[in-house]
Amino acid sequence: MIDREAVRSNAKYLRQVRPIDPDEIADYVDGRPHPAAVRRVLREEAYDLGLFEREDGTFVPASEDPVPATDWAPTHLPDRYVETVEDLLVARYGANWHRGGTGDRLREVIRRLKDDYYRGNPVEYDAEVALGYALYHLPDYYAAVGYPLGDLVERSLLPRRLRVLDVGAGVGGPALGLLDYLPDDAVVDYHAVEPSAAADVLDTLLDGTRRNVRTTIHRDRIEDFAFGDAPYDLILAANVLSELDDPVAAVDRCLAALADDGTLLALSPADLETSTGLRRVERAVADDGATTVYAPTLRLWPGAAPSDRGWSFDERPPVGAPRPQRRLDDAGTDAGTFTNETVKFSYTLLRRDGTRRVDVRADAARHARMADMERHVTERIDLLAVKLSRNLADDGNPLFKVGDGSERLEHYAVLTRESGLNRPLRDADYGAVLRFENALALWNDDEGAYNLVVDDEAVVDPVA
Repeated sequence: MIDREAVRSNAKYLRQVRPIDPDEIADYVDGRPHPAAVRRVLREEAYDLGLFEREDGTFVPASEDPVPATDWAPTHLPDRYVETVEDLLVARYGANWHRGGTGDRLREVIRRLKDDYYRGNPVEYDAEVALGYALYHLPDYYAAVGYPLGDLVERSLLPRRLRVLDVGAGVGGPALGLLDYLPDDAVVDYHAVEPSAAADVLDTLLDGTRRNVRTTIHRDRIEDFAFGDAPYDLILAANVLSELDDPVAAVDRCLAALADDGTLLALSPADLETSTGLRRVERAVADDGATTVYAPTLRLWPGAAPSDRGWSFDERPPVGAPRPQRRLDDAGTDAGTFTNETVKFSYTLLRRDGTRRVDVRADAARHARMADMERHVTERIDLLAVKLSRNLADDGNPLFKVGDGSERLEHYAVLTRESGLNRPLRDADYGAVLRFENALALWNDDEGAYNLVVDDEAVVDPVA
């Protein structure tokens, strides 16, 4: 049995002096263990020791710089993951897994998954459901996770040395996306909480993860998880809250396990049921006064909280259907039903240190408040608002959901006549804070919502 503490002690000393060579460490440990055993211990302890393993096999102090900005916009799921999923399908069903009875069963599994998510029904994950889930959702969930991470990276709030908790990790789409988003010199201690058969698929996909990523799968329900390795720098709750009996209690427990400067990222599909469910959880935990919504649904009025329906989602460039999706779809009779290229999602980023993506507040002396919009109908007003959608109009005037954190009903900005002074409404990114001047407030009786008409008399400027 190797003396782990001796390896740790020597590594702590040498890290201040020179790159740590397992061959050298072995000379200082009783019994002179094989260097390969020393290397294994150093890899297992690297996160706690703050060490990064270089390609030459030596260890150096991990970078203390935050994760840098990256042009995350994947157009496809990397081949290594596609091949792993296909290998799992072949191992279970044979080379013609997509045809005959097995193909029919997998297509029916995916139909049920889609229907259950749409209706908010609980999903039971056996081995077959887990493979169907990986077939259909791995690419879009892989792509989606990187975009909210960009909200953190732009303010240097994602560390390179990162302890992650992935709640309801499923088959691993968000985990794989996160690990590929991070730079090669990141040091990651990744913990997944996944009690279902999806953990078997996750385990296979994580097998062979790159150097400096340590992965642990806890086959527990989040309600029973002990959070033994807390605090965590990043907690993921991706596409799972709608499946929990008490998602607010689960998120509260997770927030208590965050590092002081950590972030909880919750993701959901963009459909009405799961998206508004995510927003209800966000609002419930943010009402405790200790939790701050970092993004995207910023509360611009101190002391105010939104109470509208809260259906807000982002949409990003599509990710191409991988080969297994196309094979399953081609072998069926409903063309396009089993390919999933759309990257459309809702998310919230929550923190406990009061930090917000944009540190700006509305001013009653200068801005109208959405909670008071009834009194402003037919008036031209100035206000601050967060852009909370892409263009929602199929045709006609561009239409965007907006909010200021006080809204009781939905508000939409309608671009009726574009000019150089209001073009930022169309061009601004999802989550941007915008200043509206001279917008016309109207009531839309058909939709039961307020419209802010942006014409050539209105000005829209990005605040941040």
